[in-house]
Amino acid sequence: MKIVERTYAEADRRALERAGVHPVLARVFAARRIGSAAELDYDASRLLAPSLLANAEQAGALLTDAIAGRRRILIVADYDADGATACALGLRALRSLGAEVQYLVPDRFVLGYGLSPELVDLAAGLRPELLVTVDNGIASVEGVARARALGIATLVTDHHLPGPELPAAECIVNPNQPGCGFPSKALAGVGVMFYVMLALRAELRRRGAFAARPEPNLGTLADLVALGTVADVVPLDANNRILVAQGLKRLRAERGTPGLNALLRVAGRWPAQATGFDLGFAAGPRLNAAGRLADMSLGIECLVTDDEARASSIAQQLDQLNRERRKIEGQMLDEALLAAADIEAAPGAAAALFEPGWHQGVVGILASRLRERLHRPVVCFARAGDGANAGLLRGSGRSIPGLHLRDCLDLVAKREPGLILRFGGHAQAAGLTLHERDFERFGEAFERAAADTMPPEALSPVIETDGALDPAHATLGVAQLLEEQIWGQGFPQPLFCDTFSVDGQRVVGERHLKLRLVRDGQRFDAIKFNAVDPRSAQHGGGLGSRIRAAYRLTVNEFNGQKNVQLNVEHIEA
Repeated sequence: MKIVERTYAEADRRALERAGVHPVLARVFAARRIGSAAELDYDASRLLAPSLLANAEQAGALLTDAIAGRRRILIVADYDADGATACALGLRALRSLGAEVQYLVPDRFVLGYGLSPELVDLAAGLRPELLVTVDNGIASVEGVARARALGIATLVTDHHLPGPELPAAECIVNPNQPGCGFPSKALAGVGVMFYVMLALRAELRRRGAFAARPEPNLGTLADLVALGTVADVVPLDANNRILVAQGLKRLRAERGTPGLNALLRVAGRWPAQATGFDLGFAAGPRLNAAGRLADMSLGIECLVTDDEARASSIAQQLDQLNRERRKIEGQMLDEALLAAADIEAAPGAAAALFEPGWHQGVVGILASRLRERLHRPVVCFARAGDGANAGLLRGSGRSIPGLHLRDCLDLVAKREPGLILRFGGHAQAAGLTLHERDFERFGEAFERAAADTMPPEALSPVIETDGALDPAHATLGVAQLLEEQIWGQGFPQPLFCDTFSVDGQRVVGERHLKLRLVRDGQRFDAIKFNAVDPRSAQHGGGLGSRIRAAYRLTVNEFNGQKNVQLNVEHIEA
């Protein structure tokens, strides 16, 4: 593991500091290529215009016609947090704008991902006249064709990368489709749906729909946009940071959606102090647990209801599902780490793993954990089920910087026709289906494709830091200031690096290393999560008297008292 310091333009740092930005933030922002304080203005007026998103205005007209004709609209959602928030946002917005709308989520264990022909046949029982996909649909060529054959129109809203053929939908809104010049290609599925709703409201306004009634404030849905954007781990470019900032603003003003408030509270977080971390690591996993282990309809209902008691009850159910998910994940991870030990010892650019007892709803998290451990692209598989899915494996993959995972799978599919039955995704995450008998063949093909497309240096793990932190700035006030900012994928939370004396160390919770560190006479409480193998926990961390640590400056609250804590990411003797 190599520790490197992010570079920045000194002129940018000085400009930010002259504009009143705190010195620590000025350096951190400059290292993230922020050149002026104006780029940190997250006012809603700075959002990119919906008219820039290809076909958004056409989608607005299509939906307006459907509302005027009182046609039945059915939202077809995905079963992750992005899909759930996009669905909930669509339901809330469309109903406020006068639409007759229902929703349907595919059972991931039976129908898999996306608008499949089988799902269309199921949807037909609800007699929809317009299907609206959220966070899926760009690869649903056969599903859209089936809907067309049944006389059902389709509006596709998605953000995943398209394949060689686009579905023959009435309208497709996707910033990543050919010909779309929308400057932010990093919109999550919920972000795309939000823009479509903005375009719909604008079209209704043009047609005079609000002459006799108030115009709905779609800004009330900003917290759902923020949750889906952070939970889907899309890059937080300037436009996405505005979306997240607006959502956090509503939460902190105690005007959040009852369901999101309940999800935060059940996780021990306070909406009035919500951060991006809370969305990504408290609310997001609990919402995702519904789609991983049960039915994402439970999560959608949590976000749609305005009844605080019902929202609280559902949030508690989701919290329990998340506890079950963590237990299953822990068992699977123990099994996977045995295989990972062999993989670590062997050269290779990528890894594919499968165990017959693995749960298909948890393989994505498992792939993420192993990707961090092995520092190479990983795909984990589980059996797809019985009946029509017998003999099939569903896989979920996670990649590292330097390998575009969906493109890598596309290369495998081209080299080995028929090996992958279907796949989709984006640069850092993707899903696929194949026959169980072809697992070993896929593993070999995947490793070859990764080796051929990934630069060798990508396999050398690097930790990027923001350098040393001045002792005068290692304070509770600075830690709180850092936590208030918008951080996420592509705009990472600050990570500092300094040398400390070790004044004490002990194992807590079987896996975590609690430290007492000293630097320049200052003492710090610190913790390194998942630092210890439980089987050797009694031996402690085994650190020397001095270490070099890459760490985050955080706020730890215990018994109502707030103190600075260093969350250590990496340690060198």
